[in-house]
Amino acid sequence: MQPSTAPTPAGEIVYPESDGQPMSDNTKQFWWIVVLASNLAALFRTRKDVFVAGNQNWYPVEGEPQICQAPDAYVVFGRPKGHRPSYKQWQEDNVPMTVVFEVLSPKNTDTEMADKLAFYDTHGVEEYYVYDPDSNRLQGYVRSGTVLLRVRGMDGFRSPRLGITFDLSAGEELIVRYPDGQPFLTVEELQVLRQEEQRQLGETRQELDETRQELGETQRRATRVEELTRKVLGQQATPEEVLELQRLLDRDPSTAATPR
Repeated sequence: MQPSTAPTPAGEIVYPESDGQPMSDNTKQFWWIVVLASNLAALFRTRKDVFVAGNQNWYPVEGEPQICQAPDAYVVFGRPKGHRPSYKQWQEDNVPMTVVFEVLSPKNTDTEMADKLAFYDTHGVEEYYVYDPDSNRLQGYVRSGTVLLRVRGMDGFRSPRLGITFDLSAGEELIVRYPDGQPFLTVEELQVLRQEEQRQLGETRQELDETRQELGETQRRATRVEELTRKVLGQQATPEEVLELQRLLDRDPSTAATPR
């Protein structure tokens, strides 16, 4: 995220759009940030009052730009979707971020993460999750009264606000599941699924077309058998028509018609 280069009037408080830090320190951290933010956005795509974003400065206190954090991914209930240079809480009906995610990189220190927990605790976050993709360790905190309390046993834990479930049973990597149990997927995985669905749909359409053609041919044959049978019974059929009727009946006896 690039900082704003627009001139600032004298005396006006500046709330930087960037904290000067990269979005991620490595590809694994970047991958998880994108997966979390994109799937959370998809989960609440039909909710106009849920805002999902990430890597964006949050300023909870007007006039105090030094009080700031930039969560890797976050969800805010009660705020409309839309682009924002930063999340200035006093411009958002004073609604704090609801759920915050941080994805660790090797350079994160214990002191830094303790400061972040204290910040999110102080400023009203309801749920806070910290994931270390290198160790596959997930920490969760849920607000109880005025404080964020550590969740003991994150495997199978269901987020009260989001409805998603955290699955650590695979052992190697966290699986985040939608409320219906389906896992969070990358764009690449979604593309593979879409292509497979299109392939299956194409095969189904082809099978339906072939079935329609077979039904149409069967109907035409049955109509012709009925027509020829009437002629034979009425002694009006030519030798050629008698032979045609015999061929049709030999091909598919089920098309034999009963004159009405």
